[in-house]
Amino acid sequence: MAAIHLVIIDALNLIRRIHAVHQSDDIEQTMRVCQQALHKIIAQSEPSHIIAVFDQLNPSDRGWRAEVLPDYKAGRKPMPEALLEGMDRIQDALWQCGVDSLLSDGDEADDLIATLACKLASRGEQVTIISTDKGYCQLLQPTLRIRDYFQQRWLDIPFIEKEYGVKATQLTDYWGLAGISSSQIPGIPGIGPKAAQTLLAQYGDLETILNATDLPARYQNKVSEFAEQARRCQQVSRLKTDIPLGFNLRDIRYQAAPE
Repeated sequence: MAAIHLVIIDALNLIRRIHAVHQSDDIEQTMRVCQQALHKIIAQSEPSHIIAVFDQLNPSDRGWRAEVLPDYKAGRKPMPEALLEGMDRIQDALWQCGVDSLLSDGDEADDLIATLACKLASRGEQVTIISTDKGYCQLLQPTLRIRDYFQQRWLDIPFIEKEYGVKATQLTDYWGLAGISSSQIPGIPGIGPKAAQTLLAQYGDLETILNATDLPARYQNKVSEFAEQARRCQQVSRLKTDIPLGFNLRDIRYQAAPE
């Protein structure tokens, strides 16, 4: 049996960045550059299977995470109107490259990607996620990796240790403490990256920190007051891996588009 290598493209992460770089409402240009990017990704990764996963395009639906943290991504810039209107054409352009599209329905693309990636990686199959989103790094394992196409780098274990000073398995604990400002995930006010690193190095995980009776005095009141908020922040930053998928691996086998 041939080896499986599934490449999952975080579609809007790729498309919005390409569109923003060119600062143009010319959808034809965005389509062309997206196709060029896909050809490079395919040539570099040599997938046996490939899929592009899209978020819901309804800008008023911020998903289940906004129910847990009402300010989650509240200040994020909406998709440019021209890009939103041209999305069907861009999906057709991906199809012409042999890449089918999967549109999330009620769940963020992040959770669909995490579910699909972990399902295969848990069986020992190779999975590569194409995204600049560091949230996927919580999924890292020997057969699951994340590629930043734009900076041509792997978001791997050494990257996480350098960027955050914690283990990949501690990332959601870290974000529960320090938050993620770009997504309006507050963490615990007054506990920044250095404090989060120090606490996790000593106590191991968020729940142990929240229940510790021997915290340094300067953290005790903050942790006590914002414990539930920290738990919600961790919940929101943790990717779901149990989303119903509704398709088989054979449905997304890569076949090069005819010349």
